[in-house]
Amino acid sequence: MTTGTTMMMTMTMTMGTMTTTMTESRPERASSSEPSRQREESPSATSTGRPDRDPRRWGGRGSRVPARWRIAAWIVLTTGITLATVLLIMRSLLISDVQTAANAAIQQEAEEFTTFADVGVDPATGQPFTSLDGMLETYLERQHPDQGEVLIGVGESVWHSDNARLRTVDGEPYLLGEDAGTLRRIIDAPGSGGVLDTEHGQLRWGKLDVSTDAGAGMFVVGEFVRPHMEANDRILRMTALVAIGGLLLTAGISYLVAGRILAPVRAIGRAASEISETDLSVRVPVRTRDDLGELAQSFNSMLDRIENAYTTQRRFIDDASHELRTPITVIRGHLELLGEDPGERAATLAVVDRELGRMSRLVTDLLMLAKAERPDFLHKEDTDLAELMLHVESTIQALDDRPWLLMEVAEGRARVDPQRLTQALLQYAANAVQYSPEGAPVRFGSTLVEDGDRHLLRLWLADNGPGISEEDMPRVFERFNRAVSPTEHQHGVGLGLSIVRAIADAHDGQAWVESAFGQGATFGIDLPVDLLPTPEEAGTTEMETDGGANPYRAALRGLREGRR
Repeated sequence: MTTGTTMMMTMTMTMGTMTTTMTESRPERASSSEPSRQREESPSATSTGRPDRDPRRWGGRGSRVPARWRIAAWIVLTTGITLATVLLIMRSLLISDVQTAANAAIQQEAEEFTTFADVGVDPATGQPFTSLDGMLETYLERQHPDQGEVLIGVGESVWHSDNARLRTVDGEPYLLGEDAGTLRRIIDAPGSGGVLDTEHGQLRWGKLDVSTDAGAGMFVVGEFVRPHMEANDRILRMTALVAIGGLLLTAGISYLVAGRILAPVRAIGRAASEISETDLSVRVPVRTRDDLGELAQSFNSMLDRIENAYTTQRRFIDDASHELRTPITVIRGHLELLGEDPGERAATLAVVDRELGRMSRLVTDLLMLAKAERPDFLHKEDTDLAELMLHVESTIQALDDRPWLLMEVAEGRARVDPQRLTQALLQYAANAVQYSPEGAPVRFGSTLVEDGDRHLLRLWLADNGPGISEEDMPRVFERFNRAVSPTEHQHGVGLGLSIVRAIADAHDGQAWVESAFGQGATFGIDLPVDLLPTPEEAGTTEMETDGGANPYRAALRGLREGRR
């Protein structure tokens, strides 16, 4: 038997690619810690700015939808587009898999039939087939077609083995072998394979010409893809439902996450709306260390600067208005009663001159305290601490004709403001002159104290004055506070020690006092310093550093020799 078989099939596949201080505590010492002050409330001012500068009148641009909703919407939209793309690609891949599987099944059946035609024998005779219809009937009886698969043999008769699971809409099985019209279209079609659209869906088919000594015929293999497409559609519908559920879950999670992320921004908005002209104490809580946490911290720092500037201006105005009221009243009263008597006029002018001088000193001190809040208050430079104290000693002698005893001198170099430190010690000395007995000695000095891994420069001055009572010590560095014995004649307005505290604070240090009432007082300031190399350590001589003989160094050597 000679059998010729030829079969051609076309396969198409579409592939798609789918694309997180140490605080030094000194016993029995009053420090310069700023006490808490209650802010004075004043009636809120009415804005007189230009209407177009009023933020409430700004129309603004862009969407009025809250940022939280916009973020959630963009996330949901992006996720939805991604899921839709995945479903489309998945559908394309499933369709391609069905078509590929159908073509492979057709080719497999054709190869099996070809093998059977070459080696098969008639079960009745045990010899090769002599009848084409007998060979087709025997082969088809032995086949069990898969779902949607059709096997048909065309000889003198039409033999078919259709899968009865392929049913019509009314539930009756469909047999392609009994559909003469469709079968004729396949037989008459050119080529050995193709795709045919039928009322039962797409049919992918292949045919094989069979010729024997007993006659010629045809073997037809068909694959209805509708059952496989229906299974794919169920998979796609289930996947789509899961995707919709995931999209809704994503919407809820993105809304909550966006709310948590934007919480610092909303807190900043609430803080900004709560700030008024009389209350700048509102701050934004900082709970994270990310970009929004840094934004909240920067906003709080800005509020700190604004509050400090406002407090400084308000304190200056309050202090000036409070303290200037008395001298102005005195001057006005004397001028109103000024007569024609020359002696009376001279006395009045003396009083006016004294009060004007007091006003001038008051304004100067208040301006000094106001300037202490500015970053340019200090002018630090590399300073020889021993020379600083010797300079203070030479300057302090001019305050009063009494013994000024320099007890100790710190040696070393550090970056400080020598003028401000001299001013602080001179203020301590002026207080000692004012409140201690005439001719009483005053001791002072400087020393370096180790405090953990740093050094403290301690400047101190001790007098033999009346001392300070225990209840007055916490307030001794406050403005306009004069903590002296009631029997003492009070001078000044009580700003000197406040200026000392401002100088200490500007150096990140602390002003302090130790005293027992009636036994004098010791005032001092402690400043954290980083010691610099001395000229000897830097490899330069004293002459090279100072450009010649240094009188302060010579005085220091004389002081050491005298102590020996």
